Amino acid sequence: MFMRHRYNSCVEILLEHLSHELHEVKESALCCLMKFAAGEGQHPLEDLDWSEHYSFPRELIQAVVPVYQSNVFTLMSNISVPSQQSELTNFMVKQEAKHKDWKAAKLNEHKRVFERMWLGFLKHKLPSNMYKKVLVILHDSILPHMSKPTLMIDFLTAAYEVGGAISLLALNGLFVLIHQHNLDYPDFYKKLYNLLDPSIFHVKYRARFFHLANLFLSSSHLPVYLVAAFAKRLARLALTAPPTALLIVLPFIYNLIRRHPSCRVLLHKPSTEDEPLEDPYLMDEEDPAQCCALESSLWEIKTLQKHHHPDVAKAAMLINTPLPEKEDDISEVLEITTYELMERDLKQKQIKSIPLEFETATQLLKGGGGDVLAQHFCLD
Repeated sequence: MFMRHRYNSCVEILLEHLSHELHEVKESALCCLMKFAAGEGQHPLEDLDWSEHYSFPRELIQAVVPVYQSNVFTLMSNISVPSQQSELTNFMVKQEAKHKDWKAAKLNEHKRVFERMWLGFLKHKLPSNMYKKVLVILHDSILPHMSKPTLMIDFLTAAYEVGGAISLLALNGLFVLIHQHNLDYPDFYKKLYNLLDPSIFHVKYRARFFHLANLFLSSSHLPVYLVAAFAKRLARLALTAPPTALLIVLPFIYNLIRRHPSCRVLLHKPSTEDEPLEDPYLMDEEDPAQCCALESSLWEIKTLQKHHHPDVAKAAMLINTPLPEKEDDISEVLEITTYELMERDLKQKQIKSIPLEFETATQLLKGGGGDVLAQHFCLD
């Protein structure tokens, strides 16, 4: 067991050296790892079923391959395609008079090759961190340069079904395909609804998600039950969200209600004192059409009126008055961090002098009224 741990540690160090700045170190590490792989093939580390008649060191080889996937991705992501035909002037070869007839002189041919390159790369199984890297640049660095961007439908829909951060990142590409290439995704809003969970307020892609969600929910033709479901789910999640997220969520909900006046019933739900205090909204229901949001109310925002942060409490108080027709611009608060919020609060607040029954200590060791230690010890 001791030797196995030492061997595993050695493999981890060699894998790290595959990214070393010196080429000689990279080459030596790779050669050593491949010798280890051959050794594992001859002398398996685990008891195997020998019905296959061979033993292949899958885990070790898989650990080596992602390093080269990362290198390939770095190379591919730096390849740029000209946006105009007129930009294709330098071919790095001797040009003939009729070079316009070359495939290399045609922008569409460049786009086809670029497209085949990415489709060939993405057909392989990628680790989650590589998925994220691709999805981050897909909407602005890949899709615009493809001859048929719709060929990415399968990749994006599969990524959207994965869940978590990968689903959030897939939204950018799906937005391009839905709005620019008429992609039909029947369960898109149901999946978007289910992406709303407590983690959405803590991922580093939070700003991107709310920006895109705002765009997807901007249509006035969406059914009322769907908009009400999003507003109610966000309000419920707001009860445990950090202040920076609440400053996004509350204006977001207000904008939804402005766009869909039928959702105002969530704000002014008639009630009586004898009515049981039960919320008909079903938080665990995955289908927004079945969650009973319209039968509920946004009582959660009323609760936030007593929030410890004054900006949040102030934003929650707006529910008591008729909402103005103009939508709130949430772009200003999408990127705000806790540090920035605290810095802003410190600059806005002025320290007031409050009368005390004792003299405030300002020093520890020097004489004077503020000398804390001198009050208890003789420091001559």
